[in-house]
Amino acid sequence: MRRIGLIVNPVAGLGGRVGLKGSDGWDIQQMALELGAIPHAIDRTVETLKLLLDMKSDLEILTYPGSMGEIAVRQAGFIPCVLGHIVFDHTTAEDTKRAVKELMHMDLTLLMFTGGDGTARDVCAAGGSEIPALGIPAGVKIHSAVYAIHPRAAAELAMAYLREEAVLNLAEVMDIDEEEFRQGRISPKLYGFLNVPYLQRYVQGAKAASPRILSSTLKSIADDLAERMFPGKIYIFGPGSSTEGIAKHLGMKKNLLGVDAYLDGRIIASDANESTLLELLLNYPAAEIIVTPIGGQGCIFGRGNQQISPAVIRKIGKTHIHIVSTPDKLYALKGHPLWVDTGDHTLDKMLCGYYPIITGYKEFVMYKVTA
Repeated sequence: MRRIGLIVNPVAGLGGRVGLKGSDGWDIQQMALELGAIPHAIDRTVETLKLLLDMKSDLEILTYPGSMGEIAVRQAGFIPCVLGHIVFDHTTAEDTKRAVKELMHMDLTLLMFTGGDGTARDVCAAGGSEIPALGIPAGVKIHSAVYAIHPRAAAELAMAYLREEAVLNLAEVMDIDEEEFRQGRISPKLYGFLNVPYLQRYVQGAKAASPRILSSTLKSIADDLAERMFPGKIYIFGPGSSTEGIAKHLGMKKNLLGVDAYLDGRIIASDANESTLLELLLNYPAAEIIVTPIGGQGCIFGRGNQQISPAVIRKIGKTHIHIVSTPDKLYALKGHPLWVDTGDHTLDKMLCGYYPIITGYKEFVMYKVTA
C-alpha cells in the first residue's frame, strides 16, 4: 500500500478571472469573492484524483479536513485518512505548513498539493523538499517549476512515479510580491527547490524572465496586426511585455500585466476582468484575442490571463485567436508545444491544433498547441 499526502489551498486562483492578479492575503480573497470569484481549487484536485481511481486498491490518501483536502478526496471516490484540524472558513499559509510537517512523518510515497506559487513556497518552507512532491495547478500566476501543466497531467505524472516510470528532479520554487505585481513590477525570487517527479511533457518549466526585446521586432509584429484590424471590432490584448510593446507601436496604451480591450484604436476597458469582457461582448460581438506565450513555459491560456475565461473564448471563437511571439521566445521552447489550461477540459481539447504564430511582418510559424 502506497501513501499519498494531499494538501489543498482552497482559495488558490480566486483572483484570476476577477482580475486581481493573485489570491494571497485575506483582504484580497474577500475582495475576489465580493467581485463574484468562484473557488475552483477543489474541483481541479478532484479532476486529478479521479484519474487515480484505477490504483485505488493500492493507495491510501492522507489529508487535512474539509476544504484542505478531505472534500476533494471524498468527491473523487476515495476514503481519506484525515489528520489535523482547521478553521473551516479561514485557512491560512500556517495551515499548509503545519500539514506538510505532519504529513512528512507519515511515510509518504508522494506529497501532492493544489495551489499556486504561494502554496509551493509554503510547502518548501515547511521542509517539503525532503520528500517527493508534485503540484496540481490552481493559482493565478505560476512561476514555479513544481507544477504539472494541468490537473490531468498531474495524475499522469503521479501514476508514472508510483509505477517507477518517472525519476525525481529538483525543481525551482519561485514567487513574486503580489503588491508589486499589481503595480506592474515583476520581481520573481527563488525560494528553494522541491523533488518533483519528472516527465518533460507533463511538467511546466519555471517562467523565464523576458529578454530584452528589440523594438524593431515588436514593430514588425504590430505592422502585421495593423493590417488585420478593422473598425467596429473589439481587440482583447492579453498581458505580457510583448503585447505591451506591440500595443505601444499601434499607438495604444497597454497595462503590462492586465487584459485590455480596444475599439477603433482607443482603449475601452483597462485591466478588464471576466465580467467586463463578457459585458463588452454583448454590445460588440465581433472580437479578436491577441495573446503571447509565457516565456520558458509556453502557456497561452490559463496562467496570468484567466480573465480571458472559457466563457469569453467560447463567445469569440478559436478562429479569432491570434498568437504573437518573438522568434527567440519560440526558439527557447526547443520544439516543445504551446499549451492551454483554461479549466474547461472540453474547451482545452477544442483549442488544440496548429496555429500560425505571428513573428514579424508577413512572417509566421505554424506551431502546435496542446492541452
